[in-house]
Amino acid sequence: MLGEGHRRSERGTDVVIGYVETHGRPMTAAMAEGLEIVPRREPVHRGSEFTELDVDAVIARRPRVALVDELAHTNVPGSRNAKRWQDVEEILNAGIDVVSTLNVQHLESLNDVVERITDVRQRETVPDEVVRRADQIELVDMAPEALRRRLAHGNVYAPEKIDAALGNYFRLGNLTALRELALLWLADRVDEALARYRDQHGITRPWEARERVVVALTGGPEGDTLVRRAARVAARAGRADLLAVHVARSDGLRDDARPHALDRQRVLAEDLGGSYHQVLGDDVATALLEFARGVNATQIVLGSSRRRGWQFVLGPGVGATVAREAGDIDVHLVTHERVGKGRGLVELAGSPLSRRRRGGGWALALLGPVLLAAGLRAGEPPGLDTDVLLFLALTVGVALVGGLWPAVAAAVAGFLLLNWFFTPPVHTLTVDEPQNALALAVFVAVAVAVSSVVDLAARRSRQAARSSAESDALRLLAASVLRGEQALPALLERVRETFAVRAVALLERRDGAWRCVDSTGPDPATRPDAAEAVAEVGAESVLVLSGRVLPAADRRVLTAFAAQAEAVLEWRRLAEEAARARRLAEGDKIRTALLAAVSHDLRTPLAAIKAGVGSLRATDVRWEPEDEAELLAAVEESADRLDGLIGNLLDMSRLSTGVVTPLIRAVAVEEVLPAALAGVPADRVRVAVPETLPPVLADPGLLERAVANVVENAVRHSREPVLITAGQAPGGPDGPGGVELRVVDRGPGVPDDAKDTMFAPFQRLGDAPQGTGVGLGLAVARGFAEAVGGALRAEDTPGGGLTMVFTVRPAAAREEER
Repeated sequence: MLGEGHRRSERGTDVVIGYVETHGRPMTAAMAEGLEIVPRREPVHRGSEFTELDVDAVIARRPRVALVDELAHTNVPGSRNAKRWQDVEEILNAGIDVVSTLNVQHLESLNDVVERITDVRQRETVPDEVVRRADQIELVDMAPEALRRRLAHGNVYAPEKIDAALGNYFRLGNLTALRELALLWLADRVDEALARYRDQHGITRPWEARERVVVALTGGPEGDTLVRRAARVAARAGRADLLAVHVARSDGLRDDARPHALDRQRVLAEDLGGSYHQVLGDDVATALLEFARGVNATQIVLGSSRRRGWQFVLGPGVGATVAREAGDIDVHLVTHERVGKGRGLVELAGSPLSRRRRGGGWALALLGPVLLAAGLRAGEPPGLDTDVLLFLALTVGVALVGGLWPAVAAAVAGFLLLNWFFTPPVHTLTVDEPQNALALAVFVAVAVAVSSVVDLAARRSRQAARSSAESDALRLLAASVLRGEQALPALLERVRETFAVRAVALLERRDGAWRCVDSTGPDPATRPDAAEAVAEVGAESVLVLSGRVLPAADRRVLTAFAAQAEAVLEWRRLAEEAARARRLAEGDKIRTALLAAVSHDLRTPLAAIKAGVGSLRATDVRWEPEDEAELLAAVEESADRLDGLIGNLLDMSRLSTGVVTPLIRAVAVEEVLPAALAGVPADRVRVAVPETLPPVLADPGLLERAVANVVENAVRHSREPVLITAGQAPGGPDGPGGVELRVVDRGPGVPDDAKDTMFAPFQRLGDAPQGTGVGLGLAVARGFAEAVGGALRAEDTPGGGLTMVFTVRPAAAREEER
């Protein structure tokens, strides 16, 4: 960026530096020399001073070009814009060109990929669209080995950071992967620019800037072979793009594609690194070539025709047409085992009409021509032309009622009756006049054609209705997925409604036996062999339906429901594992608190007991009765404190295993404080708690230990006596405010960034002497505070020091809950 700025400046362009971050690198600072620098603004945040890009100053200076470093930078809170790229947009809107810099890991679309590669989450990102709008994007590429050499030579980081950088983020694998991401991202932008240019200039001939292989799929059995062959062609061309395409008829009437085969071939193409596309077209060859030219394809792979020899009389076929009209696109015709064996029948189950309509159609086909012929014979015959039209109308009526084959039967019967009774010479099957023979032939042809159209329309109507029903079912399925704990019952109920069955159950095999995970409807099947329909859900689960046998056409939608059931079942397992993990984490948290309490709180009373008993047992000292009584009282007091502490620890241990819950009751704060302060010298603590403070909801023992740990920690670090105050926090719309107990010290305080970590186990203030504990007191305090339904947080003490704030629910909250 700085080099570009110098080049433009030497050409006479007015260039300024809006913001450049040198990171203390002498080479970068040297390159910035000779260019005018716009002063930065200096905002203050939390007592610290920062420097940021001054957008107003750059706009007021009105240069031709502004250099702005680190496009992804996050501005100091309180700035006009949250991100620097938003500052840049303001400068661009003012008519000033901007040259900026961006690392590939800061592109929003690549954020998750970069995290998986480097194990580092980038908090600062720029939307891809912002970068795409740039007039020019230049990739500053460097081999990973060269960049690591720059690091090793000290050109990037200070010497003490070099080894850590080389061993962590700047590993050779990380840099190679990031380099590939940058190259691929920019290559996609180049493809977009090329496609835009070709479109603007009406260029349809392929430019072989990049190999793209298009494989045409018909949904036939040869599709798998074609996809694999096309993948090999793409691999030999040097990592070329693979695009699988299926051309569907726009009218939907002649498409013989098998949906299951197309689904399988789509998955195969995607597994081989390609993409799947479907386009509409009345002419398959034309649509295929238009698609290939549209994606700038260089090669097309087709299968040799499955048509039989005589069918080529109808036309040259798709393969020959594509090869003839492909122009500069190479065409590969791949042979396969189905060549010349015919296209086969379209997968369509049964007649589209109901059994009742088919029966009525056959009855009309058998009786209608006879009755019509009798009626015509009974009166004055209107003439052969009219007779043919009447029989044709009857045949069309039969086709509308009963479909193709009853109509064909009616056409044949009509032909015979017309020939026998109404075509001279009558009562013979011979025809004297050629025009009469032609009329009869046309009658049969039209009758069969109309019947076929009616039958096909009925089939397509049924297919459309089924597709609509499937779409509705899948749409409702998608809308009902993953709706919390009730997702599985809702899904099973949706299956029962969709397929109109009596009951649905999800069974899982455990230890060789089937167990019902969930069910809906009366009397669900408990074993797969007792159900009318079964769909596999994973390796050890099945979806079973009871009430009726499903037709084969419903299996596809049932498979989709089964796949969703597997996802919901997996979600439920993950939720259970997450719940177990949370319980384990809570248990670990409590166990940590218990261990901390043992190490932190048992030592003082045990030491007092040992000292008192040791003094009384000493034979070289003669104790006065008053001194003995004082020592015994101290031993008894320490023993009582130890007994209470052990009782609390036992309760917490039982709590961690889920056996008991804390004994939450209304308790006055002044009832807890004396016991909590028993081990603290009286001259080191001042208590200012009003008597009018309302009672709180807590376990007295646990709250006592939490307060004791915090007070002892404050006394240890405070230069002055610790102040304990209490008051009621203001309420909100959700209910009355809590009661806040504050422990205020005048110690060194804690930085803002350490206020959360200080509650982690084994955290000690940096200058604390080794004999003042192991850093578990505050972790214990927060654990106990949260166990009684409260909270503990840290704040700065005005004038210096630290204030620990306990927030506990007021006893009034219990009454409102009731």
